[in-house]
Amino acid sequence: MILYFSGTGNSLAVARQLAEQLNERLMPLVETAGVDLTNEKRIGLVFPTYDFNLPPALPEMVARLNISPKSYVFTVVTCGSMAGNCIWVLRRILRAKGIELAYSHKVSVPDNSALAFGHNPNKQLGKFERVPARMEQIIRGLQAESHILHYSWFSVLSWLLGRPAVERGMIRALGPKLNAGKCTGCNICVRVCPMENIQLLSTLSDSGLVARTGDNCTVCLACVHACPQQAMSTNGKTTLKDRQYRHPDINMKDLFRR
Repeated sequence: MILYFSGTGNSLAVARQLAEQLNERLMPLVETAGVDLTNEKRIGLVFPTYDFNLPPALPEMVARLNISPKSYVFTVVTCGSMAGNCIWVLRRILRAKGIELAYSHKVSVPDNSALAFGHNPNKQLGKFERVPARMEQIIRGLQAESHILHYSWFSVLSWLLGRPAVERGMIRALGPKLNAGKCTGCNICVRVCPMENIQLLSTLSDSGLVARTGDNCTVCLACVHACPQQAMSTNGKTTLKDRQYRHPDINMKDLFRR
């Protein structure tokens, strides 16, 4: 079983390839609450790094997983460059459940995070040229059920950025903000948000419905990159159309919450 979390398709694309090559099923991590996975002999966790750490929502999702300590558990993280503390933190969460992480690796992809330092993800597509070789390496390791942890070191900077108070502050500062005047109530942001953090509410304006964000944002920026009106901003800036990103092999409907 390949469990994934993805905002703009990078991790979904990797998870799909792993599932195809390893003959495994795919399931979004957000749908695993209460699901019995103890009969799965192999569990893969695929997700992006946010600010050199796990996406804020993932520790709880991983902690509630119902998987067997006998399963071969691995992770592949997607990131702009560095995995940060992602794998180290994941290993610690799993160990608290009596589960050992057997294998880890990373895949470098266009960086579309809120802290992308002004980089345009659509100008980083050259990173995909190196992905096939990395994926081939990863798949060989997983087929052999290798036990090796790549990029699993501890970083003090990543640890500081992951402190709850710092993380909450970053979500407040960098989380998507809606420009209600641009919103047309098209419902796309509602459907792509993996956290069910956006809903359409009726208004007294001519538009009829307008999106409203809640308090459960994990800063995946799915809404920012999907909005056809560019009505979502982050870090105080509107994400223009030429900077909106989705993995080239992933359709918008692939990202819609099921």
